[in-house]
Amino acid sequence: MAVPKKRTTSSKRNHRRSHHGLTKLQLSTCSKCQQVVPGHTACPNCGTYKGRQAMDVLAKLEKRERKDKEKELAAQEEAGHDHEGHDHS
Repeated sequence: MAVPKKRTTSSKRNHRRSHHGLTKLQLSTCSKCQQVVPGHTACPNCGTYKGRQAMDVLAKLEKRERKDKEKELAAQEEAGHDHEGHDHS
């Protein structure tokens, strides 16, 4: 049976594991509702991807949740229209 002759040092072990690190997830903001969304993914809040409607978010919700979501999306759109004519500096 094979047995190691010497104990593997922490330096040798860490050098071997140097490629095991995870990469940080790239996040962006939704152009419609300004929510944080992973890259190349449709927004789970409003269902848009690259400026177009990719999925119907309201279809998956129950009746009461659907009404609440419609109110929330309408409020977000109104808030977005309030800042069109001027610049916040």
